[in-house]
Amino acid sequence: MSRTSVALEDEEKQRCPAGASPPHFTPDTSHSLPERLNLEPPVSAVETSPSPSSNGTGLLSLPWEIVTQIASHLPAQNLTNSPTQVCQTLGKLGEDRLALQLRAQKLSGPAASFPVGPKEDFDWSKACLEMEQLIGCWTGHENQAERQEEAAGGVNSENLVDMQLDVDLNGAAEAGEENVQVQSQNASDSPHLIASSSTSSPLEHIILPSGHIADVNCVLLLGGEEALCVSGSRDRNVNLWDLREGPRGKLMHTLTGCGSISTHRGWVWCLASSGPLLASGSFDSTIRLWDLEAGGAERRLIQCKAAVLCLSCERDTVLAGSHDQKLSIFDTRAADPLVKSLHLHGDAVLCLAADDQYILSGSKDRTVALFDRRAGKLLQKVKLSSYLLSLSYSGREVWAGDNRGLAHTFSMHNSSLTPVSQFTVHRSLVTGVHYSPGALYTCSSDRTIKASLLSVKKSLGDLYPSLSAAHISYWMQVHLPSSPPNTLFTLHHPSQLSIEGGTLAIASGDMNVEVWRHRCEESESI
Repeated sequence: MSRTSVALEDEEKQRCPAGASPPHFTPDTSHSLPERLNLEPPVSAVETSPSPSSNGTGLLSLPWEIVTQIASHLPAQNLTNSPTQVCQTLGKLGEDRLALQLRAQKLSGPAASFPVGPKEDFDWSKACLEMEQLIGCWTGHENQAERQEEAAGGVNSENLVDMQLDVDLNGAAEAGEENVQVQSQNASDSPHLIASSSTSSPLEHIILPSGHIADVNCVLLLGGEEALCVSGSRDRNVNLWDLREGPRGKLMHTLTGCGSISTHRGWVWCLASSGPLLASGSFDSTIRLWDLEAGGAERRLIQCKAAVLCLSCERDTVLAGSHDQKLSIFDTRAADPLVKSLHLHGDAVLCLAADDQYILSGSKDRTVALFDRRAGKLLQKVKLSSYLLSLSYSGREVWAGDNRGLAHTFSMHNSSLTPVSQFTVHRSLVTGVHYSPGALYTCSSDRTIKASLLSVKKSLGDLYPSLSAAHISYWMQVHLPSSPPNTLFTLHHPSQLSIEGGTLAIASGDMNVEVWRHRCEESESI
């Protein structure tokens, strides 16, 4: 007999009266033994991780491995927000770097590498949240994209005509006035509100009421989710839209300066904003600044020496890339706004991306330059085999689109720009890129004519072949930013795009602006 049994039997004899037989003893391992004896736990308990909570019988009483496995099935949004309000222990799972990495790898797929750039200081929580939102919003639209492609008549490669134009930028104002082919299609000929592929889709697709009489070149979302939209067109005007008015938005007004009948005297080619400041750049070699807090009143006119092809705004500073190979820095508060004119490239500056420390610029000379704003010097120039038309970066990862349909990735580390990889995402010009840790949007022109060729004097030609065609195939794709990119959705039409607060606005390659936004109860009944 074991010492434990002897000790228990002697104790019971002392508690029973003399001559009485002790009751039959059956050890109760779940209650009696732990109260009286300090026994060693079984081997299986030693091999299992301790529970987050040793009290109770709820979720937190389970081994940590099981809690982690359960949490892996929760959406990232719930894991990040809801549990932290209920339980700090579960909230720690939303900060677990390894758990987030495993979640991101599962979302991007076993054959993909994520992220493409440096993993150091990468925002895994934001990436997982954006990836799950992107998948939930866009994976239900494949059938609609196929129907749009069929409605477009398909593209027979044997019948395609490659375009090459020569726009004379010095005469761009006249080209904008005299040679722009205005489409005769009336706004009432097509529906303004288009239902998504399924009424249960989280997104609704709307077309803003007609406000331009020529192709829209650029679009910009402002003021957070579903607030304001700005569009710039070859009709030389900039329109300001309120997306909160009515089921399909409302045209507030067309921005015009004092004594002017249009926003610019040439095609409006680019837009940028910072807070209440809105900047528009044009082929008429000017930048116009507008005050959104004053209802779009004109703040000032900045005269440049060549067509303005790209813009970026940071507080009271405006950066402009132009056809004369220069990158200009302007202070909007100064009487003489030009702060510095940088000659970083040997050809037209086509795209910009900037923050408070660095400026990235891409040029027709097939280089991308990295400029340090604080030190005031050029840090690096990277030579490419193609030229970039669009740039976007977040954190240490840079994505860019070129003239051959490729998406290039670079890493930013220790004031150095390092090419990482490149992927074929389109057939030709990647005219727009938007990158964030968990999302990648690209849009492109395939450089092919479907119906007619617009005759223009001289044009940008080899820079932007799409300028000449009234009917060119444009495409937008939504990807997970992995290596290679995981394409979720392809949309026919867009030539430019803007993303803000979960809302997507696109210039659809004609006079229209289209918006994809989260569906609300009111829109579902329409």
